[in-house]
Amino acid sequence: MKRILVISFSDLNHDARVSRQVDFIKDNYLVTVAAYGGQENKGYELIPITKTKFTFTHKLFTSFFLLTRWHGKAYSLLYKLSSIEEALRQKTFDLIIANDVESLPLAFAIKDKARVILDAHEYAPRHFEDRLTWRIFLQPFNIYLCKKYISLVDAMITVGKGLANEYEKYFQVKPTIITNATWLSEINPSKTLENKIRLIHHGGSTPSRKLELMIEMMAHLDERFTLDLMLIAPPSSSSKTRRYIDYLKSLAADDKRIRFLPAIKSSEIVPFINQYDIGIFLLPPVNFNYANTLPNKLFDFIQARLAIAIGPTPEMAEIVNRYDIGVVSEDFTPLKLAIKLNLMTKEKIEVFKQKSVIAARELCAEKNEVLFLAIIEKLLN
Repeated sequence: MKRILVISFSDLNHDARVSRQVDFIKDNYLVTVAAYGGQENKGYELIPITKTKFTFTHKLFTSFFLLTRWHGKAYSLLYKLSSIEEALRQKTFDLIIANDVESLPLAFAIKDKARVILDAHEYAPRHFEDRLTWRIFLQPFNIYLCKKYISLVDAMITVGKGLANEYEKYFQVKPTIITNATWLSEINPSKTLENKIRLIHHGGSTPSRKLELMIEMMAHLDERFTLDLMLIAPPSSSSKTRRYIDYLKSLAADDKRIRFLPAIKSSEIVPFINQYDIGIFLLPPVNFNYANTLPNKLFDFIQARLAIAIGPTPEMAEIVNRYDIGVVSEDFTPLKLAIKLNLMTKEKIEVFKQKSVIAARELCAEKNEVLFLAIIEKLLN
């Protein structure tokens, strides 16, 4: 049986995309996962990656090497991988799936004769281009990784058309699009009440996502609406990012219609949010990746058989409009989305929910699994 290594600088308990990736392959291949975290006895061997702890001195040296473009040295400080590299060298793999460009140096350091697939979850050269410090220190580093390694991979996938087009334009590759669609859920839409419309948003709490806009929106909505927020701080987040949830809670303190719920595992999200009426996401396009996002949560909303309310993010809006499963705001302001929501009746929400049943059967992980396995089989055979 062929051996596949999956590398991801994330925790699979909260990384739905990589978890699905492993599910696609674990029944037909011997799978090893190198990641910050995962679940033992889930059909794969887990080799934990130790997260780098940044002391002041460590940050100082890392910043110096990034600023002076000693990218190889900077990489060794950002990701202390010598022990896991040694462990992986003891094994032989036929294929390596590297998630995001930062995992490529490790993949190529231990690949031997293995083929390499890059899964680009974001467009790396413009990941957080809205932040000045990121543009100064990390944008050149990400461009360096892309220029050095992308031309060497045997296949590449990414999450949507906008990102695929940008990689093709600047790095002469043609990625296959594997969306963030989750598994088909055989679930019925929940009952919609006449005088209580339940909104849900779940996901990361990065400040650049401007989640406060959805809190501000509640002031413009009539009393039928409630909003639950189920947020997580990314594992690599700064103390500022971790404090962001506290800031959001302070903004919402005077509105009893807004609740903050504990985060749950990605595999538990769809059945949990099925109890709601509308999945909501208002994401201003402050950087390239946000402007071209096609996130897990959109597909979670669909599989949970919810109506959807979003800003005019092109690839999300195209899906919502194509299947007629919700409303798309005219812009990214809280007021304009609130106007759309206030016009929604119980009957209209129920129609959107029923139409999501059709969308769910077409936009599911099972369809992506076929594409993904075809790429792997082509490389291995």
